[in-house]
Amino acid sequence: MTSELLAPDHSGADPRPKRSRTKTVLPWLVLAVWIGLAVGSFSLAGRLDSVTRDNQADYLPASAQSTKVLQATAGLPGGEDGLLVVVYERAGGLQPGDREAAARGYTALAERFGIDTDAPPQIVDSDDGTALMFGLPLDREWVDDEAEAVSVADARDLLADRPDGLDAYVTGPSAIGADMDEVFDSVDAKLLLATAVVVAVLLILTYRSPLLWLVPLTAVGVAAVLSMGAVYVLTQVFDFTITSMSSALLIVLVFGAGTDYALLLVSRYREELHHHERPIDAMLAALRGAGPAILASAATVVAGLLCLLVADLNSTSGLGPVGAAGIGSALLVMLTFFPAMLVVLGRRVFWPFVPRLGAEAHAASSRWARLGEAIDRRRIVSWVVPLVVLGGLAFGLVGASGSLPQLDQFARATPDSVIGAKTIDERFPDQGGQPVRVMSRPDRRDEVLAAVRSTPGVASAEIRRASDDWVEISAIPVDSPESARETATIKRLRTHLDEVAGEDALVGGPSAELLDTDETNTSDRNLVMPLVLLVVLVILGLLLRAIVAPLVLVATVVVSFFGALGLCNLLFDHVLGFAGWESSVPLIGFLFLVALGVDYNIFLMTRVREEAARHGTVEGTKRGLAVTGGVITSAGVVLAATFAVLATLPLVMLIQMGILVAVGVLIDTLLVRSIVVPALTMSLGSRIWWPSKLSRASEDCVDDAV
Repeated sequence: MTSELLAPDHSGADPRPKRSRTKTVLPWLVLAVWIGLAVGSFSLAGRLDSVTRDNQADYLPASAQSTKVLQATAGLPGGEDGLLVVVYERAGGLQPGDREAAARGYTALAERFGIDTDAPPQIVDSDDGTALMFGLPLDREWVDDEAEAVSVADARDLLADRPDGLDAYVTGPSAIGADMDEVFDSVDAKLLLATAVVVAVLLILTYRSPLLWLVPLTAVGVAAVLSMGAVYVLTQVFDFTITSMSSALLIVLVFGAGTDYALLLVSRYREELHHHERPIDAMLAALRGAGPAILASAATVVAGLLCLLVADLNSTSGLGPVGAAGIGSALLVMLTFFPAMLVVLGRRVFWPFVPRLGAEAHAASSRWARLGEAIDRRRIVSWVVPLVVLGGLAFGLVGASGSLPQLDQFARATPDSVIGAKTIDERFPDQGGQPVRVMSRPDRRDEVLAAVRSTPGVASAEIRRASDDWVEISAIPVDSPESARETATIKRLRTHLDEVAGEDALVGGPSAELLDTDETNTSDRNLVMPLVLLVVLVILGLLLRAIVAPLVLVATVVVSFFGALGLCNLLFDHVLGFAGWESSVPLIGFLFLVALGVDYNIFLMTRVREEAARHGTVEGTKRGLAVTGGVITSAGVVLAATFAVLATLPLVMLIQMGILVAVGVLIDTLLVRSIVVPALTMSLGSRIWWPSKLSRASEDCVDDAV
């Protein structure tokens, strides 16, 4: 308490009782305000699903050719914006009556979707006599928004009339999209429940208290609701894309970061309770001590997330404000609502390990103090060996697979659309091509059509619909969808048409959309990754008032990321058998690992700097590690566990994201933050603070201990 507050009032009244009453009432006022905010946010959070978009077209930037094709298609008369492909298969060979069943199925579907039933169905036989296939173009009314899922479900129901032993699968772009949406629809509820359970278990193990774990869990729950409501409001004000992936990551990010902030604040609060009689005084001291580091770490993560706004891919750029809203919500709740709950509950919330006034914590004799002494004795070895190991793990990226095909996005249960697509690929090796949509200006239609037909890899092409502005040409590639040869055909087609008609011809369609997504992800990585590193460097420099320390800390985070990436590549390729990396995972994983890894740098190094100012850099590092090592490790384990929950979901993209971030956080927490950074700091001594005044401390000399 400052001298001004202790000085007597000249009116003769003692201000301390009034100040005391204000402090007593303040936590209750904060709780009352938050109850109102939580109720208001709950109604808004329930609307978040209504603004979530997961169509491939929603991911693409406006500059992509496939996006321009979609815009051009919207002006065409009629429909046929969707496509269902039906394949019948009998493993032992088709029997009499199977073709009649396929014809009945075609008629039923045509009647359901308003297609002319007078024309005979174009049913194709496989060369080996085991399968039949036909395609059914759908008007846009059947595939717009939620109608797509209903259309696919109805189609599958209508094909139930068939002989025993004859399998029928509905596939094609519309069916695959509907199956993907169905998986995403079940993600948020499962993820929220699983994350809450994991965090609760870890908090119980950390605090070993029957009551204390409920306080941070309640707070992060409030933060999650607040963040979802805030994101919904932002979507109404700003035009950005929110996908089911970003919605899932929002939940994990809020629970992980919020719990980390809670652990750090509780650790400092417990420390201050040994020095202050009243919980409110201890909490104010804890907020003064831990608050700046928590605020700085949150600001770093928010700044890193907002770097995603420069990305061209809509789904990636949209994750920036979504994640920033999540971190902002977690920060606000953990610095107001959470402290108020702790103060109201008092010391008893820590039972049975209640911190007593005057009793000192024994951090100096803890295992972290012993680790600091061991690192001091072997400084060079302590940072060289781990960095060599991480460098070796990074070589696991050699020979990494390409982008994950859409058909391999599903984990655990394989939907009918994927089984059907793979059946077509196997039974119809020369007829399984997915239509590529070519748009031509009307006055160039003949030469564009000729150019399409003459492009190697195109089996056939024909004019479909036309308007005053555009003519649609449907081209069928020879090769199966998403294969390397089909991708090469699309690239050849674009190059050929650019030479023939320039901007008067565009190439789109489902496969072209996936190609544009992958290429945009690559360019976004090249742009966003350096920008994130630059932003993090600047923030660390301002916080630590140094140049050397930020460079060292960011370098360790980068090495940690590539080590985790290499290790995960080996795991995904040789253990889990994934067909490749989902193209957005490395960039988003990099952002989370760099930003969250810097979080732990901030928590450690701000305390080290505080101690170094009094005891010198080497001794300050040991003291900082002794005080923060336990809580940083607990925070890292909690964060890794929350991201690992993503690995329980049925989508490879989320599994890869969860495992990559979890592995990276554990490497960063248990190895880099606990050993490498302290060892490098001790090796460099006061020079790590260059060019601040602290770097000129003469009492801390760097010796050659090995």
